[in-house]
Amino acid sequence: MGKLFGGVLDLRKDQMRVFSPGEDRVKEGGDEIVDGIANPVLGERFGAAYEQAANEVELVREAAPAFDETQFLEGHQTPMFFGSAINNFGVQEVLDALVDLAPSPGSRHAIQREVQPDEVKFTGVVFKIQANMDPAHRDRIAFVRVASGKFTRGMNLKVVRSGKTLRPNTVVTFMSQKRELLDEAFAGDIIGIPNHGVLQLGDTLTEGEALQFTGLPFFAPEMFRTVEVADPLKTKQLRAGLTQLGEEGAIQVFRPVGGSMLLLGAVGQLQFEVVAHRLEHEYGCKARITPARYNVARWVTCDDADGGERELKRFIDGNSHRVAHDAVDAPCVLLEYAGELRAMQENWPKIKFHALREHAGLVFHKQMD
Repeated sequence: MGKLFGGVLDLRKDQMRVFSPGEDRVKEGGDEIVDGIANPVLGERFGAAYEQAANEVELVREAAPAFDETQFLEGHQTPMFFGSAINNFGVQEVLDALVDLAPSPGSRHAIQREVQPDEVKFTGVVFKIQANMDPAHRDRIAFVRVASGKFTRGMNLKVVRSGKTLRPNTVVTFMSQKRELLDEAFAGDIIGIPNHGVLQLGDTLTEGEALQFTGLPFFAPEMFRTVEVADPLKTKQLRAGLTQLGEEGAIQVFRPVGGSMLLLGAVGQLQFEVVAHRLEHEYGCKARITPARYNVARWVTCDDADGGERELKRFIDGNSHRVAHDAVDAPCVLLEYAGELRAMQENWPKIKFHALREHAGLVFHKQMD
C-alpha cells in the first residue's frame, strides 16, 4: 500500500522480489531477490507488514486451489501477478510466465474446415482494427493473427470477403509504442497491416483458398443515439470519423434506408462518450449525440429456399422507415419495443431475425427473440 509497499511474494518460486522506490529501470545487478517466503530475514526487515502478508499467504494457499496448468489451458484458472509497469517492477514475472505457460498455436475453426497451424499455406484473420495510431499520419492498422503457414512481406494475399488481392509491403509489429517493419511471421504471430478500408473486422486472408474463419461475435446493440455535427462545415469529418470508428468496432454505426441522419448503437453509455471524445480530438469535429427512440435491433436474412433476395428486398421496402445498414452493409431492423419484434416475426415468417452476427463474414446465428 503506497509507501509501505515492500515487494512481491512469489508463491510459485517461494521467494520475494524486493521493491526499490524511485527505480524506473532495471538495475545492472538485477532486482533484489530473497529466497523463502518463510525466511526470518523478511520478518526482521519488514516487521508487521510482513507478518500480515505471511498470514494472508497462508489463507490464500489453504483457500485457493493449487495451480493446474491443464486447468489454465482450458480456461478454468487464471494466474495473478502484481507489480508496476511504470516502475518496471514485477514485469519480469509476467514475461517469464508467458514463456513458461503460453500454449503453442492451436487449430482454428473455419466454416469450410479446421485449419491446422502447421499447414504450409498462409491463412490469417483480422481480429482488430485501430484508426489513428499515429494521428499525424491518419493511419489505420488491421491486426492479423496468423493461423497457419508463413507470412512473407510482399506476398500476394487474397481477402476472401471481397476477392481482392493485397501485397502488403509495410507490415509492422508492435512492442508498446514502438513499431518495426516485419519481414516474416508464423502461426500465432500478430502482424499489423496498414490499409484504408480494404480490410474489415473478421476478414480472412489466404493465399487463394476460400475460407471464412469464425469467432468474432457482434451483438445487437441495446442503446441507440442519433448523431449530428455541431458545425455543419465539419459534416465530412463526422462521416469519415464514424465510418472508421464503425469499421474498427468502437461503435456500431447504422445508415437508415429512409433517412440521412446516422444512428449509433452500443451496449453501454461509455461507448458513446468514447466516440464523442475521439471524434473531437482525432477528427476535429464536435458531435451532438442525443437519445433515439429505438431499443431493439435485429439483423435480417432470408434463406434461398424461402425466396432469398426477393423476399428480403420486399421486407426492406415494406419497412424502409425502420431498416438500416451497418458498417458491413448487413440489413438490420430497428424497433422501439420487443412486442413489435414478435408481431413482425408473425407477419414475416420467411424472414429470420438475428441478435448476433459475426464480423464481415456475415455468419448469422440461429434466430433469437
